[in-house]
Amino acid sequence: MASVASVAQWVEGARPRTLPNSIAPVLAGWGAAAALGPSYWTASHWARALLALVVALALQIGVNYANDYSDGIRGTDALRVGPMRLVGSGVAAPRAVRTAALASFAVAGATGLMLVALTGQWWLLAVGATCLAGAWYYTGGARPYGYSGFGELAVFVFFGLVAVLGTEYVVSGQITPTGGFAAVAVGAMSAAVLVANNLRDIPTDAATAKRTLAVRLGDHRTRILYTTLVAVPFAVTLGFAVSRWTTLAALLALVFAVPALLRVRGGATGPELIRVLRDTGLALLVWAATTAAALAFSATSDLEGHLALPALLTVELPT
Repeated sequence: MASVASVAQWVEGARPRTLPNSIAPVLAGWGAAAALGPSYWTASHWARALLALVVALALQIGVNYANDYSDGIRGTDALRVGPMRLVGSGVAAPRAVRTAALASFAVAGATGLMLVALTGQWWLLAVGATCLAGAWYYTGGARPYGYSGFGELAVFVFFGLVAVLGTEYVVSGQITPTGGFAAVAVGAMSAAVLVANNLRDIPTDAATAKRTLAVRLGDHRTRILYTTLVAVPFAVTLGFAVSRWTTLAALLALVFAVPALLRVRGGATGPELIRVLRDTGLALLVWAATTAAALAFSATSDLEGHLALPALLTVELPT
C-alpha cells in the first residue's frame, strides 16, 4: 500500500525543473506581441498574458502528474534513473496522482475559458481541448504516442507553435513572422529538453518496450539530434539581429547551452544527464526572456525597425 506523500514529494513529483518549458513560450509570445508597439502593453493585454501563463503552467504540472500516473501503473518507472516518481516509488497512490493531474487540467481549462471569454474567440476552445488531449495521451490511454516516438514532435507543436503563437494571438490578435520564428526556436529547445531526458532513459525504456524517439534512433544519433535542436534558437537570434541588433542579448543563453552540449557530445550518461536537463531548460528560459525584452525594446527604439519581411506575411485574425 502506498504511503502518504509529503508536500516536498508532491512538489518534486510536479517536476519544477520542467516549468521553464511552460514559461518560455509565454514570454516569447508576449515579446512577439510587444514588438508590434506599446499599444499592446495595456493592463488588458498584460492580463491576457498572465492568464496564458497560468494555463501553460497548469498544463505542464498536469501532464507531469499524468505521466507519473500512467508510467507508474504500467511499471515503466520501476528501473528509472531520473528524479523520483510518486507512483513508481510507491510514496503516493495512483488514484491520488491521477486526481492531482485532473485537478491541474481543470485549472488550465477554467483559466483558458476565462482567456477565451476575454478575447471573444470561442474557436480557441478547440485548441484548448486538443492541448488537454495531447497532455493526457502522451503516456495515457491504450496507445500512448509518447511510447511510439512522437513525443518530441508533440512538444515542438504544443510548447512551440501552439503556446508561442497562441500567446501572441490572445495578446495582440495577430500572428506575425516574428512570432513564427520565435515559436520554432522555443519548440526546438523544448524538444531538446525531452531528447535529453529520453537519451538518459534509453537503457530502461528499451527494457520496458517504451519506444521513444531516442530508443529508435540510438545513442549516437540522439546526441546529434540534441545538438541540432539546441542550435536552432541561436540561428533564429542571428536572423532577428539583422533588423534588431538588441536580440543578440539572447546569446546569453549560451552560458547554459554550451555546458549542456559539451556533456551530451562528451558521452554523458545516466544521472550525469540530469544536469543537461536543468541547463537546457535554463537556456530556453534565458533565451525567451532576453528575446522578449529585446523585441519589446525594439518597438520603442528609433534606432531599429521592425522585422524586414513583407507586411503581407503578417496575419491578423478576426476579433
